Amino acid sequence: MFSAAEQQRDLSRRLTSFLSQYSHLSDSFIIEFFTEDLWHTLPESWQLVLQDLTYPQIADLLLDATHGDGRRYPSVWPLSLLAFRATAHALAFPRESKQDGGRAAGSVKPEEFLENQSQSSLLGHIFRKHVKPKKQHEIRKLGTLVKELCERTDCSRVVDVGSGQGHLTRFMSFGLGLSVTAIEADHTLVSTASKFDGQLLWALEKEIQKKNPSIPVLVAQSSPRHVAGWVNPKASWEDFIKQLNSAECVKDGPRTPSGPSKKRLRGSGHPRPPHQDQVSACLGRSDPDSLSADSGTSSPSLLSKNQSEEDPQPSVNVTDLGGYPDFVLTGLHACGDLSATLLRHFVNCPHVRGITSVACCYMKITTKENPAPPGVVERPTLLASGRESPPSGFGYPMSSWVRGLPGHQLSYKAREGACHAVEDYVRRLREGSELLKTHCYRAMLETFIRDTRPDLRRAGIQTIKKAHFLRFTEYARLGLARVGLPPGLPLDPDRVEAMLQQQGRVVVYFSLSLLLAPVVETLVLLDRMIYLQENGVDSQLVPLFNPNFSPRNFVLVALKSRG
Repeated sequence: MFSAAEQQRDLSRRLTSFLSQYSHLSDSFIIEFFTEDLWHTLPESWQLVLQDLTYPQIADLLLDATHGDGRRYPSVWPLSLLAFRATAHALAFPRESKQDGGRAAGSVKPEEFLENQSQSSLLGHIFRKHVKPKKQHEIRKLGTLVKELCERTDCSRVVDVGSGQGHLTRFMSFGLGLSVTAIEADHTLVSTASKFDGQLLWALEKEIQKKNPSIPVLVAQSSPRHVAGWVNPKASWEDFIKQLNSAECVKDGPRTPSGPSKKRLRGSGHPRPPHQDQVSACLGRSDPDSLSADSGTSSPSLLSKNQSEEDPQPSVNVTDLGGYPDFVLTGLHACGDLSATLLRHFVNCPHVRGITSVACCYMKITTKENPAPPGVVERPTLLASGRESPPSGFGYPMSSWVRGLPGHQLSYKAREGACHAVEDYVRRLREGSELLKTHCYRAMLETFIRDTRPDLRRAGIQTIKKAHFLRFTEYARLGLARVGLPPGLPLDPDRVEAMLQQQGRVVVYFSLSLLLAPVVETLVLLDRMIYLQENGVDSQLVPLFNPNFSPRNFVLVALKSRG
């Protein structure tokens, strides 16, 4: 029997070997399909069996890992291609959640959106305002998991990093009774989060008063604390703790929400909390997955478990880090190196008892080969302490084991590809979506750009709205203008038509590279699990969200044992 650590190391070895063998696919840019003649970089035997596939066949025979042995091949495939597909599917972590409720009929959305495509039936209506369906699905499932982790670690405090507009923060604080500190670098988003907190309090107070006017007015005892600050990946955990305490906080927060009830919320004293049944009714706690008395756990309260009227959340002396209260760290789609930074703080900071990490934007991860990838914003000023610690390492690889494996390197393009939504592309293939022509259009445009400006490679054109409804000549006119070339540049119609005839090949090649996307993501996340294991912490990787709805659906969960 192999131990879990040995299994992880063995899997990482197989992943790096496989990905290095097919790096020419994961590293290629589909916009260079024509300029680099990518089709003819494939083995000739692959070309012969792939070039005439229909779009549904591409979905079934290449990308769908669940299609099973019932595949019907229009021709005999070479063993090398069959092995490539089978290995890619076998090495990638399964993305489907066994606990997920499935999809609503005729929709890619989960069953919680069966009654209303934009409103989750499992989330109280008061938490759905301003929140898109995808985010509703995510905050409910992740918030419940964080609550569970808090109970297992005997913590009632949570730090939510990269909190954005505070949707997850509000659900954990007001809905699950946790004491939450939220930190976000964008001051505008922090102000918006504080404003939304106030609106929620006002709406909740009105509903409670409407149901039972005799109940005392709610005070914002459990309101989250919002901190405007950039989490420096080069800073120590001590600086992070100091930042949570000393960074700028939003002043116009939820204690003074807009609306008729503002004055009452400002009243002196601490009224007792409203009757829990009324609060539960207002929050719409009909969720079968939510915590309830029937499940053997206490119902969520608007007041934190370790917080009472006489025991408000303590302010901590920033010079007394040893007295800082324990907490659980969470980050919902923390971008690039931010997820790696949170894992390092979890390992090194004695006050962090548990972590739930949902990553995204793998292309913004720093590596030794690419220490400053595009899109990474550096803070222009030093921390409040006036110093920065030496770099604690790159975002990938984090583990010593993966760092020592030959071929472990992942290019910017490979990591960018790992952010693509495989399920969404499979759906487009089966529907024969007009959107499938956009890769071909962009690759064709690249040829005409380089004909005129050979030095202009992979120019950032950005998305052209409804490009799939345009003729290529109109698409080219708009695209050429965006890179400073004459919109009326002559286009050889015969050449245009010849390239349009190869759209199927473009789709096949992109699908081959897309097949590697979950494999790359698996290696990045496995490296983080091995990093935790190297530091004495076991972890689990859970496909928490519905991947058809939320492509970055894995959450890395870990907790420290006491002792």
